[in-house]
Amino acid sequence: MNENKALESWLERYGIDAELKPLAGDASLRKYYRIEDPLHSGIVMDASVQPELVKPFVDIAHRLFEAGVRTPKINAFDLKQGFVFMEDLGSRHFYDAIQTEGTHYYPKAIETIVRMQQADTSGLPLYDREFLLFEMGLMKEWYLQRHLGMTLSKDDKVLIETTLESIADVVLEQPQGLFVHRDYHSRNLMFDCKDDIVVIDFQDARVGALTYDLVSLLKDAYVQLPQEEVVHLALYFRDISGVDVDDATFMKWFDFMSLQRHIKILGIFARLALRDGKTGYLNDIPLTLKYVLESAKKYEETQIFAKWLEDSV
Repeated sequence: MNENKALESWLERYGIDAELKPLAGDASLRKYYRIEDPLHSGIVMDASVQPELVKPFVDIAHRLFEAGVRTPKINAFDLKQGFVFMEDLGSRHFYDAIQTEGTHYYPKAIETIVRMQQADTSGLPLYDREFLLFEMGLMKEWYLQRHLGMTLSKDDKVLIETTLESIADVVLEQPQGLFVHRDYHSRNLMFDCKDDIVVIDFQDARVGALTYDLVSLLKDAYVQLPQEEVVHLALYFRDISGVDVDDATFMKWFDFMSLQRHIKILGIFARLALRDGKTGYLNDIPLTLKYVLESAKKYEETQIFAKWLEDSV
């Protein structure tokens, strides 16, 4: 039986009877197809395994559009079946551009964050302490215990818990209540024909901290920038976002947000490999771990944890 039969029948309602070419997926259960037909073009998202994802996708797309942020234009969607038919932006991702053309697009991506943070956040879930700690807890279970096979002592667990609480404390010191994409990195940004940045994969947005999406961009799990460039671009964001805070305080906010995000990612990459069979993500663990150790070694609150982690792995 053709597994795409329901999707093809849905597209036929709009006069589309074309071959669906599978595209590389992401870390989710969603599938993507390119419509290959001289009369039609577009990308189809098949979220039939998790149709509940379509409503937030459409909702967030509208919020970002209202904030002046470019997203893929949605032509049609089906909340019940989990289908979305949207514009085809080609295959030029931010990741590809910086590999071949250099890093001059980063200021434009940072300016997009500033606009994105003006989006309507009403009704979105909070990036509160409970959720920050939940995410970081994935590292203990999936990276340390399951992936590395570590048996954690009582003292180890206390050190981890105390450190994660300290990280959450500093994250919550910075401005809150802002739109957070949650995965704003080089593989989730594209370019349209006008060379404008197009934001994708935004359906998991929350309301949270000032620097989260900035960290996702500048300390990308797939791209490493020179440290001096990271600082320069981070402070550029600080300046254009209108936050009145000194360099040292802002960079501490940035570094602790990086700790939260990358501790979480260690757990997520291990989980993707062990639970979902997506072992390619293991190749991205070394850079992620490097980010954690670099930031943790810089601050009194996290130096003991940094030494313990470095010795343990």
